Amino acid sequence: MTIPDALWHFVRVAALIVCPYLFVRTDIRRRHLLADTVVLTTGLVVPVLGGVTFPLSSTIVILVMGIVALLLARIYRIPYLVMLDIAAPVAAFFTVAQLMLRPADPGESAAALAMLYWLWEEGRRSVQWQRPRGIVIGECLVLRGVLGCIDPPRVAERTYVILAGISSGRFEGVLSILAGAILLAIIVPRFLRTREEHRIVADVSATGESLQPEYMAPTPECPHPELWKMYDSMSAEAEVLDFLKALVITLKPNLVVETGTFMGVSTLAIAEGLKQNGFGRVITVEYDPKVFAKAKERFDASGLASWIDARNHSSLELRVEGTIDLLFSDSDINLREREVRRFLPQISPNGLILIHDASSHQKVVREAALRLEAEGLISVVLVPTPRGLVVAQKRSGRK
Repeated sequence: MTIPDALWHFVRVAALIVCPYLFVRTDIRRRHLLADTVVLTTGLVVPVLGGVTFPLSSTIVILVMGIVALLLARIYRIPYLVMLDIAAPVAAFFTVAQLMLRPADPGESAAALAMLYWLWEEGRRSVQWQRPRGIVIGECLVLRGVLGCIDPPRVAERTYVILAGISSGRFEGVLSILAGAILLAIIVPRFLRTREEHRIVADVSATGESLQPEYMAPTPECPHPELWKMYDSMSAEAEVLDFLKALVITLKPNLVVETGTFMGVSTLAIAEGLKQNGFGRVITVEYDPKVFAKAKERFDASGLASWIDARNHSSLELRVEGTIDLLFSDSDINLREREVRRFLPQISPNGLILIHDASSHQKVVREAALRLEAEGLISVVLVPTPRGLVVAQKRSGRK
């Protein structure tokens, strides 16, 4: 073996180890799982190295990798489908590794790399957008099967006929497509039947809560939403939470009313401001009993419960006594206008009204706020955050 050949061989072997390690480490971090990256990588890479060395068909390698992934999931108490989603990019990388070790046409190489990139991005999206567990491995099986049917793997030159002229590669491809399609047919409808609020609550209970890039698409007023952070797709952006706390510290309200408690992160931001002020309280209302119970647990464990009056009601049935210094409307978007109209008589002339989700993307809240302004009830400022924020003040009573 010449020096260039030896060097190239070393690079290929290193890539077979380093790339899966980077995939696994990044996936564990973005999913905030407690697991040993080296152990997980070793378990998933061994089938890849074995499949490339002997060589074996991709079906056998993926099957062995799946079994190893399930064992690792049991050891580290990671949900099985989550562990399989972590393994999916490594399984896709096996296809790329096969192409590294034999001549391949450009189209086949491009398709394999495109599959790897898609699955990696799908893993990111599944975390950021709370997509169903198992969607990455399901799509991996389907895409790998499609590649096998279009251009069956030539590893070990397995071209014998199995059924009616179908080669082993195409047969394995069909099985892979069927397996992926069945998995997706099971998890996707089940996922869609569950309310988004409950999905987020379940995910937070299973894996905890963490900051991640904002998920909203660009809008004319906010062309770079990726500059913002979020905890989930329903709670206010992290920067809006900081703004809420700063506003409470600046405004010094005696009474804050929040509609749409959800996970309680905005409530806690408000309560932190009240605690720093040394006075005041926030009344927060959540309609969904399951979501409310989770938020109440968080409040009780936060050390800020004494500043929070949490209620499990409809916002349109909430009874509030006294003058409201700050109203934060963040419930169902179709209720925001009715909430403002309902509480407007109680809002202080010097108080502020905040309405979340007022971007031009959704329009419902934005148009409602501008309608209230056109009627002469409030003055509106549209803050260009990814999801949009209205900062308003009622016109009557101002001096």
